[in-house]
Amino acid sequence: MGRGGGQDEGVGPLQTNESTAVTKYGMNIYWSEPDHGFLAEVPALAGCVADGATRQEALRNAEAAMNEWIETARELGRPIPELKGRLLRN
Repeated sequence: MGRGGGQDEGVGPLQTNESTAVTKYGMNIYWSEPDHGFLAEVPALAGCVADGATRQEALRNAEAAMNEWIETARELGRPIPELKGRLLRN
């Protein structure tokens, strides 16, 4: 089940195709013992989390949740976080 959420401040508009964009956001996928399944969190999209019985299912569900999150933000006139590259390392 995918869940969308709130919005971070100070973010700009998304500059790329939505269907391509969702695959470019960073994601954390991990096993959750209390949920007995994998969780996939998208840190850039506040509250965007999905679950699945396998890592692959969690990933598919997260991509659907990201699309819903972006679509809802657009409908509500809320800003969508810009895609960012990897963290800079010294």
